[in-house]
Amino acid sequence: MQRKIRVLVGKPGLDGHDRGAKVVAAALRDAGMEVIYTGLHQTPEQVVEAAVQEDVDVVALSVLSGAHMTLFPEILELMRARGIGDRLLTGGGIIPNDDMAALGALGVGRLFGPGTNTQDIVAYIREWYAAIHGAAALPPLPPSPVRPEPMTVAGDRPLPKPARERAVAAAPARTAAKKPARARARGATTSRTARTRANAPAGKRRAQKPVKKSSSTNGARAAKRARTAGAKRGTRSVGRKRG
Repeated sequence: MQRKIRVLVGKPGLDGHDRGAKVVAAALRDAGMEVIYTGLHQTPEQVVEAAVQEDVDVVALSVLSGAHMTLFPEILELMRARGIGDRLLTGGGIIPNDDMAALGALGVGRLFGPGTNTQDIVAYIREWYAAIHGAAALPPLPPSPVRPEPMTVAGDRPLPKPARERAVAAAPARTAAKKPARARARGATTSRTARTRANAPAGKRRAQKPVKKSSSTNGARAAKRARTAGAKRGTRSVGRKRG
């Protein structure tokens, strides 16, 4: 009887980097597996308890903290103690090859390092499941997602204008936007002053300054004042002699 492979993806310990675990979980889900993700900062007891409650086939751990030589053996012992020691315990992280070999001797499955292709992880889990339950129980892989056809071909798409042409076309707009605010304010003040003068009553309008006379006119007036003053002085002196 075919059914989906159930996988528990766990992040035990103090490791807070879960991007790789989420990428692997998404790849397993796309391969038709049912994935349960525990979240960050799980204890070994919490991981095993979740595996028992969810009745998973595979427990996949992501360990990047360097505590793999402690976490994998402890979780493996707890799985055996809870009666699920026949399930696959696998995972990955920054694990040296010597440590991978030592953990494999204890009963841990294959471990994957950074940069592993997710399809290799999918193939390994499927091979293990087929070896345990038989090839007939292995569910088929779902079809690969098909990308939709483009609405237009490359030749029909309008080509973008060169950068120089775009800059020349946008130059007038940039010039208008950069007009100094002081010039705009000065223009507004001038027009406002003109409107105020035009609308003011006649009596309140500012009187125009008198036009200055020419120098010849001013000289003639000064000579006339001098003759008048001389004549008055002569008259006064004559009057004193008579008296």
